[in-house]
Amino acid sequence: MASDLLLSLVSNVWSLFLVVLFFGGSIFVHELGHFLAARRRGAVVERFSIGFGPPIWSKRGRDGVEYRIAWFPLGGYVLLPQLADLGTVEGESATDVTKLPPVSYATKMIVFVAGAVFNIIFAFLLACIVWMMGQPVSSDMVSTRIGYVARTLDLPDGTKVPSPAVEAGLRVGDLVRSIDHAPVNSWSDIQNSLVLGSGRSASGERQVTFALERDGQPLEILVNPRLAGDEKIRRVGIGPGFELIVQDVGRGSVGEKAGFKANDEILRFDDALIINDATMRQYLEAATTRTVAATVRRQGQTVALAIPPRPDAKPGNLLGLTLRTGYQIVHVSPFTQIADVVRWTLRTLRSLISPSSDIGLTKMSGPVGIVRILHTAAEIGIRAVLMITILLNVNLAIFNLLPLPVLDGGQMLFATLGRLRGRALPVNFIMTAQSVFFVLLLSMVAYVTIFSDVPRMIRERRADRAAEAAAAPPPAPAPAPAK
Repeated sequence: MASDLLLSLVSNVWSLFLVVLFFGGSIFVHELGHFLAARRRGAVVERFSIGFGPPIWSKRGRDGVEYRIAWFPLGGYVLLPQLADLGTVEGESATDVTKLPPVSYATKMIVFVAGAVFNIIFAFLLACIVWMMGQPVSSDMVSTRIGYVARTLDLPDGTKVPSPAVEAGLRVGDLVRSIDHAPVNSWSDIQNSLVLGSGRSASGERQVTFALERDGQPLEILVNPRLAGDEKIRRVGIGPGFELIVQDVGRGSVGEKAGFKANDEILRFDDALIINDATMRQYLEAATTRTVAATVRRQGQTVALAIPPRPDAKPGNLLGLTLRTGYQIVHVSPFTQIADVVRWTLRTLRSLISPSSDIGLTKMSGPVGIVRILHTAAEIGIRAVLMITILLNVNLAIFNLLPLPVLDGGQMLFATLGRLRGRALPVNFIMTAQSVFFVLLLSMVAYVTIFSDVPRMIRERRADRAAEAAAAPPPAPAPAPAK
């Protein structure tokens, strides 16, 4: 018991260390880009801060720059009095800007874009490490074949409706080529395309276009997804197709009586293709009173088995088999990794501003959610942490380049407008715009934290407790009273 507690403590400390290292490191890298670019271009740097607000720690270096760590770790900043007046966010500057030489438009653009560039460089270096280490990939992750079609879909209000996949005629074995005319290369591509979709029919009903290959022939099917699950996202009721390989056969189980052996690959039940464990359970639960003809691949040969009737079978593992699927380590080039993250980040932004999509702020993650995701990744392993950090840095780079006041893209916009009009924009206008957008940004962070991050954490905690309760052995019966 003591050893388990110690192991859990060490694991949590290590996870927290990784969260601080990679989350804080991503912010540090961004600000380092601004800092180095400003120093290189000869601009005055007054302060380098990780976090906002009053300092926890502060020290002035020999170069005259104040280095600090502040209380609110929602980002960071480099105080550049010649380039931008961000007193509302960064604190008032002690430097008399009128006594400093003006900086060029090129210097402003280079310094402002440098933070995003450094985030991309950092993400690329991490992607190189992931490329060398390799990513563990199971067959269900890379599949684009439908292996399961749910008969019903659970809506957020608890009602069950026929699944859109059944209504549209999707079938087990269909190979998905594209969704809404965008090619898909993995099951995560299919899921993301559905969630981020914004297609609507002429009547305003949600709609998605599946381009399929069925029995070697191309086919296009329109599906009307429904909002389902706790997150209320677009779903159609399908699962990936992947090989089902017998890992172990329970002694005395129905599977042993039917003749299943370890390493058998399940192919068919009767004439039905079985390439998903949910499809397997669905089929067996509907055929408990009759013999089912099973086809498996064993050592390269096709073998026929007979599963006897199971009239007293209970839901769950109806054969007593432990199953696994294919697994491999793939080495994805860092260019492909970065390109994929950029593609899905831009797709997410497009869905956020599309009035036809079902993506809103409650589907996003704020700082609390990001820390939670990193902490979960740290419990899985260093590969997962690196992959999440790559995603975080690319998102940070793109977000900061949006042309909004307070962000780097907003400063670049102000500088460009000033250059086009031949003189700088009025200071009062810039300060007002930045103050308004800073309040809006903080409000958005608070909204996402309260209405997205916290409810998601509560749901996950409840799910974990339910899983622990289901896995716990039943309590021993109380001894009978003495007579």
